[in-house]
Amino acid sequence: MTAPFRFPRFFVTSPSPCPYLPGKQERKVFTELTGPHAGELNDALGRIGFRRSQGVAYRPSCAGCNACVSVRVVTPEFKPNGSQRKLLKRHADLAVAACRAWATDEQYQLLRRYLKARHPTGGMAGMDEDDYADMVEHSPVNSLIIEYREPSPTGRGRLVAACLTDRQADGLSMIYSFFAADDPNRPGLGNFVIMDHILRARDAGLPYVYLGYWVKGSPRMAYKTRYRPIEVLGPAGWRLLDDDAEPAAGTPVRMTVRA
Repeated sequence: MTAPFRFPRFFVTSPSPCPYLPGKQERKVFTELTGPHAGELNDALGRIGFRRSQGVAYRPSCAGCNACVSVRVVTPEFKPNGSQRKLLKRHADLAVAACRAWATDEQYQLLRRYLKARHPTGGMAGMDEDDYADMVEHSPVNSLIIEYREPSPTGRGRLVAACLTDRQADGLSMIYSFFAADDPNRPGLGNFVIMDHILRARDAGLPYVYLGYWVKGSPRMAYKTRYRPIEVLGPAGWRLLDDDAEPAAGTPVRMTVRA
């Protein structure tokens, strides 16, 4: 029986300060996504808690800490609550387009505006045009830029949100989203983009939307458990998160990628 791809080689980064939990050190295990089966490998690794960044798949591998927990929304059963329904209605006028993964100056200027408002001292604050183009265009898998624009009678309206998204075999993986966080006329755009992905995945027959890592104790990550039902990844695999419960800390499940 011929294997569809070789088992990948994994590497570990050196420890560095954790951007989410003060006083902690972060470390990642990663592998390259290359060759004709990069998409299949990315799908398999995504199901066991890996995330993609350009041509690399990675997950946390921190000594003495397992606060980062992979989460994914179960799209067929998602039912927006009252405030989420109001948000969907408020931004229902936006025109949404799935564009090929190609960086534009308009997107980059929106990203700069977003970083200035939300993450002025974060690791991406110094990102220039070339860095942004690399993030968007250097993808070995099926990636899209989802754009959200205000209506305009004369053509394309103002870009107010965008998300770099991977189309995986079992769902959509939201790699990075950014939006007009400083616009008082467009509150809750980040939440709207997530819900739009959930509804679009459901309409496409895709069972999950992958939101990356939820970090217990980090206020920046608290929003990720607002979308129910949501599954968390632990030692025994994926399980539903109870309404009043928080995911137990645990390591990812054993990898089942075929050699």
